[in-house]
Amino acid sequence: MALPPKFAGQKFPASASNQAVHTVEIYLDYVCPFSAKMFDTVYTSVLPLVKSKYPSNLQFIFRQQIQPWHPSSTLVHEAGAAVLRLQSDKFWPFSAALFEKQKEYFDVNVVHESRNQTYERLAKLAGSVGVNEKKVLELLEVSDKPDRDGGLNTGNGVTDDVKFMVKANRLTGVHVTPTVLFNGVVENSISSSFTKDQWEEWLQKNII
Repeated sequence: MALPPKFAGQKFPASASNQAVHTVEIYLDYVCPFSAKMFDTVYTSVLPLVKSKYPSNLQFIFRQQIQPWHPSSTLVHEAGAAVLRLQSDKFWPFSAALFEKQKEYFDVNVVHESRNQTYERLAKLAGSVGVNEKKVLELLEVSDKPDRDGGLNTGNGVTDDVKFMVKANRLTGVHVTPTVLFNGVVENSISSSFTKDQWEEWLQKNII
């Protein structure tokens, strides 16, 4: 699936070239423990390998997958969308920071705070990786006043971006995380338990 320019930060820049023969897409949810496990392996072990061995013929794309049975899933992915909007090169570092702190956004840790209070924490987290905290919060905050037409479902500054992501992901038929696509087809052999060695073996076999 094509990647719109405004979401270019989801692609890991293994090289300065935009040409790539193969594409691995990882569909992850920031509040899914299995997604966190896969992201950690990919981010710390696999991407450096890709950069050194396959910079010109492989690209990795992080597809944000909202899972509505996790109520905070939409909120954390909105934060990712805000980072993409403001400073796309910080998307992967922000994602790493969010996965590291993901338990802070599990049900029991958000149930007693308002939506905007959760956004405040997410904006602060974005600030910790060098994104303007104030601008992130401005994109995320939801007003408690109707819009000029009297509408009450006003959304926020990244609502349209999140809508696009959800629509695009539905086209692939992905329902749960983590899910991996290789060149547009679901790759069922890759799971969250894949180790660095298993990834390396898989890459050697498939990236030719």
